[in-house]
Amino acid sequence: MPRNTSTSMSGRSSMSRRLFLTTTGAVSLGLTLTACGGSDSGGSSGSSKPVTQADIDKAMKTPTELTFWTWVPNIDKEVALFEAKYPAIKVKVVNAGQGTPQYTKLRTALKAGSGAPDMVQIEYQAIPTFTITDSLLDLRPYGASALKEKFVDWTWQQVSGSKGEVWAIPQDTGPLGMLYRKDIFDKHGIKVPATWDEFAAAARKLHKADPDVYLTNLAANQVAAWHGLLWQAGAKPYVVSGRSDITIGVDDAVSRKLGAYWGGLAQEGVVSTDPDFTDGWYAGFNKGKYATWITAAWGPAFLSGSAKATSGKWRAAPLPQWDASKPSSGNWGGSTTAVIRSTKNPIAAAQFAQFLNSDPASAKMFATEQFFFPATKALLTDATFTGDAPAFYGGQKVNQVFADISSTVNSSFQWPPFLDQAATDWTETVGKSFADKTDTVRALGTWQTRLTTYARSQGFTVETP
Repeated sequence: MPRNTSTSMSGRSSMSRRLFLTTTGAVSLGLTLTACGGSDSGGSSGSSKPVTQADIDKAMKTPTELTFWTWVPNIDKEVALFEAKYPAIKVKVVNAGQGTPQYTKLRTALKAGSGAPDMVQIEYQAIPTFTITDSLLDLRPYGASALKEKFVDWTWQQVSGSKGEVWAIPQDTGPLGMLYRKDIFDKHGIKVPATWDEFAAAARKLHKADPDVYLTNLAANQVAAWHGLLWQAGAKPYVVSGRSDITIGVDDAVSRKLGAYWGGLAQEGVVSTDPDFTDGWYAGFNKGKYATWITAAWGPAFLSGSAKATSGKWRAAPLPQWDASKPSSGNWGGSTTAVIRSTKNPIAAAQFAQFLNSDPASAKMFATEQFFFPATKALLTDATFTGDAPAFYGGQKVNQVFADISSTVNSSFQWPPFLDQAATDWTETVGKSFADKTDTVRALGTWQTRLTTYARSQGFTVETP
């Protein structure tokens, strides 16, 4: 069914805000945590032996109650589809908090050996924190590998382990693009920048012409955006090998290139560095202080609900490129469904995670009810999704723009198993350099030192590029 333009790009701010706020979620290493193995009718939760179709059929016909921790609003609608197909299975939905609060409760339950759910909502960047403690179930024995081709390649890489494990099933994504004020661009004769050099030139031109307007805002408190930009540039700030070896390169050549670029623009004063999700930041969008927003695929929905006074003035475009001949992007946001290894019902839980995110009706419901940006290839080529032309964006097919961007996201980016520390250290070093207009390249070195010291204190063997 075609999406309603009047509602598809508004009313999505709760979802987008959730993604925005929890992307920087503090997830601690917790090396002392242990996962408790369990079993159910049909297999052991810690087993790597594939279950048979007979095992699955038996488990799905056995009366069972599963507990699912998730912060997704109105997800009962998708859950109802699963329960209709498998009436013997009942799913108890629990909101244990958004992002960080949920992860904290989950770690506590795992450490206590009781109270953990069967399935859990988990963001891509949080997966390593829980796999390193053996807290997630490898879904390969339960048929998950067969779903690989249904999902965008880079999303499958994000949920996969170094030995081919499938730790979760992708649910939604946030490929990075750029929203821009067409009216401001037109007024000042600015073309949509195709490269970052063009972007910098436009930033200087615009701010000189109108000192009250900035080409963009570089939030000094938003480590998630920085990681997205690193991702786009081809950086590999974290490369995990095994359980205790990690290469940390947050001040490598690529990082320094970004640091010099963005730190330089901040020092020049041609981009603003306002903290996001503040009253001033919201007001900035409504009064035309920012001519672009470098954001993810959920950003268009958020902006349409937060800057209603600017309706019709915005358009979407890919990010400017470092190499225009090789289009690339990063990701910011999105999450998955994982199964906790201690579940007593691994077959039913694994089937739930797979159904919830790969069943065509359920996946489409996420796009049309919660307005999540899809992870499945089918939806990203579905004309009823890509053809949406919201008035807020002047009738532009914004979903199509971001669907095209999704295919350019690099598949090799990895997250560390101590993202909370990386986020804290970034904010106090690199982010602070933006706000204070000090040397960002030097701040990158401080971030590297702090993060390396922390990793070693946690028992990691650390190398640098």
